[in-house]
Amino acid sequence: MSAGCGGVAGEKVLVTGASGFVGSAVALALVRSGYNVRALLRQTSARTNLEGLDLELVEGDMRDPEAVARAMSGVRILFHVAADYRLWAREPGEIMATNLDGTRTLMQAALAERVERVIYTSSVATIACSSNGHPADETTPLARSLAIGEYKQSKIAAEEIVKTMIARDSLPAIIVHPSTPIGPRDQKPTPTGRIIVEAARGNVPGFVDTGLNLVHVDDVALGHLAALNRGIPGQQYILGGQDVPLSGLLCDIARLCGRPAPWLRFPRPLVYPLAYAAEAMARFTRREPFVTVDGLRMSKHRMFFSSAKAERDLGYKARPYLEGLNEALIWFREHGHVR
Repeated sequence: MSAGCGGVAGEKVLVTGASGFVGSAVALALVRSGYNVRALLRQTSARTNLEGLDLELVEGDMRDPEAVARAMSGVRILFHVAADYRLWAREPGEIMATNLDGTRTLMQAALAERVERVIYTSSVATIACSSNGHPADETTPLARSLAIGEYKQSKIAAEEIVKTMIARDSLPAIIVHPSTPIGPRDQKPTPTGRIIVEAARGNVPGFVDTGLNLVHVDDVALGHLAALNRGIPGQQYILGGQDVPLSGLLCDIARLCGRPAPWLRFPRPLVYPLAYAAEAMARFTRREPFVTVDGLRMSKHRMFFSSAKAERDLGYKARPYLEGLNEALIWFREHGHVR
């Protein structure tokens, strides 16, 4: 397969993180496109999102070289989607170990197996937000020294490994940067999914001044396939959707749920004591707090991003974010998260 060429239906593809929110969407899109999909899962990973899909399941930890080598055997294309996506952890080092060591192990195995293409799922967390609130793009990487929290730092470190191996070892990798996905199958749910659930329950009385780029998870998955078929190794592509103020998101959730929209705008400094208290409680409950110190620090910036490069080079297109929000609410209702 020459540079710039995409995959061919029927080829053996390995997907990491296939039980997760984005990973299951990627696996579903690949199966529907006729690829021979193998999923690398930990023994403890839930299989709910993969029920009914025609794919091969291989158990193993992506930090285990032997397990990864077994999973990579015969694979022509790797989609490395797996990541520990938490804004708070009782042991923060776990996030770095998973995202950094797992990525290194997988990329080394991909080189050893001589895979023809790697699609590496990074994040807009590795891109610096614009200081003026305008959408940021792939040309503004975030320095690790300025990254807030273990998740962002781990994703930057992992991305640096991929970039080094592209330049040094000719790793045939394309890097994609999903923004904030929403939609069905958000099992955990993700931090953004928790906002949707709690707001739908009427448990979010107000907001701080911030904003997110929200995208349907299935559009992110199709963007991964577009990167495979039209992307150029060594290039990076933001897979985003619509820039939405947090206040607007909460108003849309309230309208779709028939609830009054929250109107209180909280000065950020007044919320920090609540965040510190929530994190202290979480050390006893072992449940991720809804409000975190790092999340508040990140919210100082409007996290708006441009997908213009992916739209131009990959033919990427995202549907209106309200479709993803509505499907997320339907899914959360059907699965007992929201009445």
